[in-house]
Amino acid sequence: MLRRRATWWHAHALDPRDEEHRELRVPVTLERTDPLWPGQAAIAVALALYFAMPTPLLPGPGRVLPALEVALLAALIVAARARGRATPLGRDLSVALLTLVTLANLVSLGLLIHYLLAGGHARGADLIGGGVVIWITNLLLFAVWFWELDRGGPMRPGMERPKVMPDLLFAQMTAASYAPRNWQPRFGDYLYVSLTNQAAFSPTDTLPLTMRAKLLMGVQGVASLVTVGIVVARAVNILGA
Repeated sequence: MLRRRATWWHAHALDPRDEEHRELRVPVTLERTDPLWPGQAAIAVALALYFAMPTPLLPGPGRVLPALEVALLAALIVAARARGRATPLGRDLSVALLTLVTLANLVSLGLLIHYLLAGGHARGADLIGGGVVIWITNLLLFAVWFWELDRGGPMRPGMERPKVMPDLLFAQMTAASYAPRNWQPRFGDYLYVSLTNQAAFSPTDTLPLTMRAKLLMGVQGVASLVTVGIVVARAVNILGA
């Protein structure tokens, strides 16, 4: 009876006598085995949103950057499908793509601020629509960031790699009696983390454990706050005119 009532963490924890496991303190059941396609689909949607971005808010000449990002996404998908064994190629491409698109989205936010404050040649409707596109893109990109980085990211069948500490503390990790046996975070969990962090401008029920997770959440919260503030201010200005 006592054994059955043991907490989920203790029931599935690694042997504390093992020096490596005692140092990492990572449960076996928190290994990432979720599929790769949800993150790729989110990146594809984020890239598609760039084609709805008003031209004045696009960094670089015309729509060259979105076209390059689409080509990089195609290369990522091909590399991921060919990754039958553990290799850093697919993950390196994913991180490179995320970095490129995230920086481009932040540059678009900077252009949005410029046109609002400096009175650039852009219509009010374009600024509001661009702000909405930036906000949604931000939501998807940071969901993919959390999904890609937490516990080393998802693994394809047959891959092997050292266990790493989790970047995020989910409620299922602290309320074991309410979590299914062998629970693992999926892309939907990371999308929810991104949504709540972006809507509340701070973490809610999922807490960052590592500095990189804190940095990502901080950047996302500030970017969301600025975007929402700009969109609301511009909308009030248009309605009051």
